[in-house]
Amino acid sequence: MKTTFLAFLAFMITYNIKAQDISFGAKAGANFASISGDLTEDIDGRTSFNAGVVANIGISEKFSIQPELVYSAQGGTANIEGEDFTIKLDYINVPVLADFNIVKGLSIQAGPQIGFNITSEVDADGGESSEIESENIEFSLAAGAQYKLDQGLFFQARYGLGITDTSDFLSRKNNVFSLSIGYFFN
Repeated sequence: MKTTFLAFLAFMITYNIKAQDISFGAKAGANFASISGDLTEDIDGRTSFNAGVVANIGISEKFSIQPELVYSAQGGTANIEGEDFTIKLDYINVPVLADFNIVKGLSIQAGPQIGFNITSEVDADGGESSEIESENIEFSLAAGAQYKLDQGLFFQARYGLGITDTSDFLSRKNNVFSLSIGYFFN
């Protein structure tokens, strides 16, 4: 009896997911990143970019889930004794956002994000680059808004607030404001 019920429940969940509206797309945009925490008073923001793929899984008329896979260039800049440095902390981020449709086309989004560090280095103005120690995985919270046109074009504004440290010996967190434009293919 229990096995039959679980099989029926799995079938209904699978059937419901197949019946939902699923859209796939791509996006790219600008990042305005900063680092907060220990010894960051001399670190300024880093302006860079993001690019990735998006899925929007409609659950109801007003609610959907939007997972993404995004390359995100983050970090900061600093000027120490007249020399400029760029701190590159680049990630493959995977946000899974709840998407609440407020009015036609406009939604607010919020949810967790996991980031996998792929670059941890400091580049000097003179071209020298050196690796820095950082955590391989970062957790953050993401929130923002998205406006989608009927033709599939969409615009996003989002803020990512780091909740885990970027290194194990300093309390530093990533913060990223991003503006993106994208297109849903279906």
